Amino acid sequence: MPLRSRLAIAVAAGAFAAAAAATPAVASDDWDPRGDGGHHHHDKPRLYKGVVTAGTLALRSAPTRGSQIIRYVHKGDIVKIFCKTGGQTIDGNPLWYLLPDGTWAWGAARYIDNIGPAPRWC
Repeated sequence: MPLRSRLAIAVAAGAFAAAAAATPAVASDDWDPRGDGGHHHHDKPRLYKGVVTAGTLALRSAPTRGSQIIRYVHKGDIVKIFCKTGGQTIDGNPLWYLLPDGTWAWGAARYIDNIGPAPRWC
């Protein structure tokens, strides 16, 4: 695996650990598009959202097709996105999104269309 990919995964893991401390706020079913309760605070991570375009999309433990499947989402599901990183290229798209909905898992960006702004880099 190239150094850039390993570094991106390490950075994402650090972001995951930092966000895990805020799990009660992140795991909320209420969607706040700015992720800050209507107020801008630099200490709270912003969440983005997207809609699943694949019939069934496997969410994985790492941004590769060969990694463990954590859970599935289905076409039309709205998902929260924490950040994006490079990973295995899927149908020409190398980006993967880290999704904090209930369980932290990676979804191929090829099958998730952004709703609003594109997610930040992990």
